[in-house]
Amino acid sequence: MSENPLGSPPPDQAGRFFSSAYDAEPPPWDIGHPQPSFVELAEHGALSGRVLDVGCGTGEHALMAAARGLDATGIDAVPRAIALAQRKARDRCLTARFLVWDALTLPDLREQFDTVLDSGLFHVFDDEDRGRFVASLHAVMPAAARYYLLCFSDREPGTFGPRRVSQPEIREAFGSQDWHIDAIDAVTMETNMDASGVRAWRASIIRR
Repeated sequence: MSENPLGSPPPDQAGRFFSSAYDAEPPPWDIGHPQPSFVELAEHGALSGRVLDVGCGTGEHALMAAARGLDATGIDAVPRAIALAQRKARDRCLTARFLVWDALTLPDLREQFDTVLDSGLFHVFDDEDRGRFVASLHAVMPAAARYYLLCFSDREPGTFGPRRVSQPEIREAFGSQDWHIDAIDAVTMETNMDASGVRAWRASIIRR
């Protein structure tokens, strides 16, 4: 693993936006517990081996994995989010590693992960960075590793919030022979702004 705990910083504008989101009230995605659709995966034994939570925020999904005895790492580009995740781990007496890191430079970790969880990261990337992110994932996932994606769906009305993602876009992003899309399910993503949640896709994608 690289000895640089900061990794590569995100672009300035995105970095300022996500950093400022933690300055006052919790941001919309920080719900204080794991997303139910990921809890369902864990309860069915879908998480295994070494687990990476990309764009982990304050760490709920990495901590969920750690609570089940798995080797869990969370990465996020926002130092404040990582500090909060580390505090949660201490408070809950859980062993999980949290790093300030850019998800577009995962190869610099020089590690491999059997399960990757992504709750709300994929949908923040533009078209160019989406391709870079998929390549970054590829570098840290061995054959048969699984990537679980949770993102805003194009079924969600309006334009407030992150970019909506369609099933064809997911299939295009992971359309090379290096990936197999096992399932794309319509689920609900919880936020702290709307008790009913938002419409989302949960995709299960296998690294070939």
